[in-house]
This record gives sequence, structure tokens and C-alpha cells, in this order.
Amino acid sequence: MNTINVALTQALESVDRPGDFHASGRVEFMPPRLEVTGVGPIALPLLPIQAEQLAATAEPAPYGKGEATLIDPTVRRTWQIGPDRVRIEGKHWPATLETIVRRVTAGLGVTTPVAAELYKLLIYDAGSFFMNHRDTEKAPGMFATLVVVLPSIYTGGELVVRHREREARLDLSCSDPAELAYAAFYADCMHEVLPITSGCRLALIYNLCRRDGGAAPTPPDHAAAQAHVANLLCGWAEVKREPEDTTPEKLIYILEHAYTPAELSFAALKGADAAVAAVLRGAAEHAACELHLALVSIEEDGYAEHTGGYYGYRRDRYYDDDGEDFEIGEVTDRRLHLTHWCKPDDERQDMPAFPFDEAELCPPGTFDDLDPDELHFHEATGNEGASFERTYQRAGLILWPRGRRLAVFNQVGLGLTMPYLGQLTKEWENGGGRVDSSLWRQACELVGHMLRTWPRSNWRYEHDTATETAEMLDLLIRLRDTEPLAAFLAEVSAQGAYVQADNPTLARAIGLLPPSSAPQLLRAIVAGNADKKLNACTQLLALVAEKHGENLNLMPAASALLEALPGAPASTQPGFRPTARLDGQTIADMFAVLIRIAPLLAERAAEQVLGFPETYGIDAILLPAMARLANKDETRDTAAVARLRAACLDHLRARIAEPLAPPRDWSRPSALACRCQHCAALSRFLADPVQKTWTLKAVQASRDHVSDMIKRANPDLDLRTDTSGRPYTLVCVKNQAGFDRRARQRERDLDYLSMLGARNEGNP
Repeated sequence: MNTINVALTQALESVDRPGDFHASGRVEFMPPRLEVTGVGPIALPLLPIQAEQLAATAEPAPYGKGEATLIDPTVRRTWQIGPDRVRIEGKHWPATLETIVRRVTAGLGVTTPVAAELYKLLIYDAGSFFMNHRDTEKAPGMFATLVVVLPSIYTGGELVVRHREREARLDLSCSDPAELAYAAFYADCMHEVLPITSGCRLALIYNLCRRDGGAAPTPPDHAAAQAHVANLLCGWAEVKREPEDTTPEKLIYILEHAYTPAELSFAALKGADAAVAAVLRGAAEHAACELHLALVSIEEDGYAEHTGGYYGYRRDRYYDDDGEDFEIGEVTDRRLHLTHWCKPDDERQDMPAFPFDEAELCPPGTFDDLDPDELHFHEATGNEGASFERTYQRAGLILWPRGRRLAVFNQVGLGLTMPYLGQLTKEWENGGGRVDSSLWRQACELVGHMLRTWPRSNWRYEHDTATETAEMLDLLIRLRDTEPLAAFLAEVSAQGAYVQADNPTLARAIGLLPPSSAPQLLRAIVAGNADKKLNACTQLLALVAEKHGENLNLMPAASALLEALPGAPASTQPGFRPTARLDGQTIADMFAVLIRIAPLLAERAAEQVLGFPETYGIDAILLPAMARLANKDETRDTAAVARLRAACLDHLRARIAEPLAPPRDWSRPSALACRCQHCAALSRFLADPVQKTWTLKAVQASRDHVSDMIKRANPDLDLRTDTSGRPYTLVCVKNQAGFDRRARQRERDLDYLSMLGARNEGNP
């Protein structure tokens, strides 16, 4: 069974011949010498005064009705000058006209020789128009009309061409005086000229005639192919509605011809590309699909292997460089994206680069046998080996069901969907904020797509900075749709996509949810993050308790916070190391919130903390925490704080009771782990009660070894290196840093005793 990619490719390859019922574009030109009898040379761009002179010498343009030729300003208001009064000269003009004729005949799908015969010069001043009509054959062999608009300053006047069920609206104005706009269409097409709203347009009208006298060309008939493609797209769009669908979100049909970003437009498509675009345009409209034109790019990086003389490749051209040669090795990175978007009316779209999947190509593997547009090799540098970069770029027609537009947008990522969701939400609020409105449903649909692909990599949330989660939560709160809000909390925030900066928005979200579900969601967020972000989860719980504590059961979340404590029985394993950052502030905040929610949990936390002194050092963590807790009315007299206070006081009293006196002599602890010659001499020096200074004149390796032993033993020594001789000398001088440290510690201990309410204890 063919996939939609293969089926669509086969259907488009069956298009009978290239071309369409119309062709248009712009071409650069050198202004010719244009002269009109009765007026003289005409300046280009057309000057207003000369526009008036031309209109004054022209005659009203008629129109045909059956066999009659009529003049009726309610049907056609235009001024015409016959070809016998118009002379166009200049060596560049024939080549310009030939280029235009060649382009439009290709666009019309005509392969036989064609001649362009000047029919008349038309002046469209403000208010000029021509109602819907069909051209009659004005010359033998005529099959189409060519309109060439000379540089003019005007607005309005779009040419609307219709053929069967299709319509093309062509803007033939040019802002650049060095360009000509042109359009051609088959004579059997209905067409009209919309009113000129300001200024004046000057246009040359040509009859396109076959030269060989054979049958007149007719517009390509793509009806059968278009109907077949429309059926395929309808089936695809229907399948996309099914939950189990695995078909591509979008389809990308690669075009045959090469187009630069500047010339990429539906109007500039050539040959078979124009025919395929014409078929897809009608089929997409019938099947409620969106059609776009874009550049399809694949960029690859990887390793290169050095083989001999260098060669590179760029735009089908090889070049030699420095006599070195590389060949492509392994591809290490591949980037696929769509850029330079435009709509079928050739309106440019300011869209970010869209990613795409090769399964979306029609057919998959389209790029496999193509040569790269650019290939660069880079020599090895430092620790980096030789590498290469190559790029493939083609134009493509992009399709997706209109009902899947938001799913396609979601492929781009949060850079597009977040601003778009914000815009939808704002428009919905400005429109009255009615739930179940069209804008509300669109926003909720987009939320569903975003939630399924939300980045959940924890590395994105390692730093406490504002993230997209807070922005998303804010939008969900504003939309007042609690189902996706609850899903986001459970599937994103509770899975590690969380930082402390999210807390204010998370607290608002928890308050918006029903009391029946909010406690368990809050517990899931705490349980999913507290092992790494204990402080952030503590602050979240405190904030929720402050704002919603009277209405919500916070026991589940508080229990999760306790269970996540480093060293807790549920977490203790051989080799366990706490990953959360522990300090006095964090522990104090944790006890404060547990005491507020459930004092019994706080008592269990105190038992937990005191049971793991290596994790919760008294000096590093508990004393700073108690300095905060013992001075707060809401925590000071609780059982948990009393137990921690007692442990801290016992620790302080025991240390204060130890004798504190300066050393009586210069002897210091002399036990060293090494017994080498130099370390033995150092040990004897440390034990000597009289000797204060010791020197070691030795090579650097020996000095470094002794210095390392000193750092490990941590005796009271000052070290410096004397560089006056060779080898250098390590100089060791005894000090009383240990006593000084203990004296400073005694002062801190006394301060803590005072803070903990034992002011009269421990005085020396």
C-alpha cells in the first residue's frame, strides 16, 4: 500500500504538461526610447503631466459584445492609443521583450514558436477599470494576451484572471523603476481590471500568436490530476483526525528547478514546477489544506579523512586548494529546516525556520542522490581532526491540513508556539473571555500540542532562572482551563521541569485547581523535585500555605518534603550523597513550613536531621538554622525546635568546656604518614619544643612532596620558598594558628549560646 508521500508524488508526476492558464512576473530592463505621435518622447517612470497629455490625445477603449464593438464607461473606462502611433526603440528592448515572451510561454505551457504583436497602448488614470470579460481573437493565430506595464506610479488596478473554478489576482505595480511587470493569460480566460485608485498606469498590450499556423495552444487541463490529488489530500486530512494516526504532519514536494531566496515565488515557478503548483493550489483549496512555498535545506557536519590533494565543491564546481585532499567521513550532526516562506498569492511570511522530518518528503529519500550545493573541508587543528560542512538546498511546496495548522506550528518549538499562544490568549480576553469561543478552542488545542512535546530534560532547569514553565502556567491560568493546567503540573513541573522562579505562578495555579486534586498535584511537584531542589520546594510549600493553607490539605506535600530529606530512610543507600544544596537557611525554612502545616512532621524531621550528623553538620547547618528558628515566635517553643536546640547546646557546652590556652612551647603534633628522609626531618622539627624554623634545600619534587605532607597533617606552619640559591629552599615557620582558630571558635560558640537563650553559660 502506498504511503501518502508516494501516492502524492505519483499523482503529481502524472500532470499532462507544464504550464498554467496565466503567467506573470517581473524583469529588469534598460528603459527604451518610447515616443507617441502627438505627444512626443515619453519619460519613464511616467510623469503626471505626460499622463494627462496621453489621455488627451487617446480615445476611449471599446469592448466587444458579440459581433458588436461598444464604448460604455460603465463597463470599461480606459484610454487607448493604436500601435501605429507608438514607437519603441533602443538596442536593449528587443532582448527584454524576448525574455518576457520566453518566460510567459513557458509559464503558459506553450512549446511552439510564439510572436508578440503590439496591439495598443493603454492609459489607466484614476478611476479606470474594465469589468469581467473575455478577449476575442484580434489577429490570426492569437491564443493569449500579454500585458507589459511600463514604470508608472499608481495604486490599485489589480488584474484578476479566471479559468474554470480558479482565480488569480495579479498585482502589476513595480516600486523599482528599473523593473517591468508583466502578465499573460489565455484568450478564453475571463478577466477584469480593478479600479485604479490613484496615479496613472501605462501598459503595452500584445497579442501572442503562434508562428507555425498550427492549432492554437489551449490552457493545460489539470482537472483530472487536480481531482485525484484533492481526493488524496482529503483522505490524508481525514486520517490526521484519528488519535492513532502516524502519517506526516506536513508534506514537502521538492521542485525540479533551482530558485534563489530572492526569486522564490509562485509567479516565478518554471515549467513543470508551475504546473504542479497549479494542481496543488486547486486541490489544497478543495481539501481544506494550506499550501506554501519555501526553501528546503539540509545542513550536515562531520569528520573528514585526509587522502592527498585537496578538493572542494561549491555549486557544481570543484576547486583546488593547497594541494591537500579530503573525503567525507562520518556525519555527526544533521539539521533540516524550511525557510523563506510565501503564500500562493506570493505574500512573504515572517516565519522562523521550521524543522522537518525526512519522512515528510515526497517521496522520502528525495535528497539521497542529490549533489550538495556547498561543501567545505577544514584541516585538523589542535586536538580537532579534519572536518567537513555541506548544505543541500531546494525549493519545495509545503502542504498540511488546515485543521492541523497548530500541530505543524508546534513542530517549530516554544520559540513560535509560546508567543502565538500568548497572542491567542490576549485576543480571547479582549473579545470578552467567553469559554468555548473559537479563540479559546484554538488556544486549548495548541496547549495540547505543546504539552505533548514540552522539553522535559532536567538540564534545562538546573539554574534558578525564569523559564518557559512560568510563562506557560500564566497563560493556562488566564485561559481558566483546569484540565490542561493539571496535566501540565503533573507531566511537566512534577517531572523535573521546575525552578524556584516558577513558585509564584505555581502557587496561583494550585489555588485555581479543585481542592480534591490540588493536594496530590502539589505533592507530586514536591516529590519530583525536592531531592535536587529542597529549598525551592520548601519555598513553594510555604507560599501555597500562606495563600491557600485554609482551603487545601497540605499534609501530602509536607510528607513528600520530609521523605525527600537527604539521609531519610527512603533515600539511604550505600554511597548515598545528598544532591540538594543544604545550608542553615534551607533547613530553617523547611522546619518553619513543617511546623506550620504539621508539627508532628517537624518532630520527625528533627529526628531525621539529628540521626545523620555527617549530612547535617551542627556547625555548618544546624547552628545557623537554630539562630533563625529560636528567635521566631511561631517556631521557638515547638517540640521540634526544642529538640534541635538541646542538641546544639550540648555540642556547644562540650566544646566550651575544653581547656583553651596558648601553646607552652613550640612543639607541635608530629605524626606524618610518610617516613622518607625529608619527612622524618620534618617530624623531628615539629616535635622539638625549642626550634621555631626549619628549612629544606632540595629539588622541586622533594619540596612539593614535603609541602603536600604538611597540608595533609595540617600542623601550625607557615610556608614560603626562598629562591635566592639553587636549588630553592622551603622555609617552615611554626605559628599558633590552631589556638587562634579555637579562640575564634570559642567566641562564636558563646555567641550561639546567647542566641539560643543560654546567656550565662560558658564564660571562661
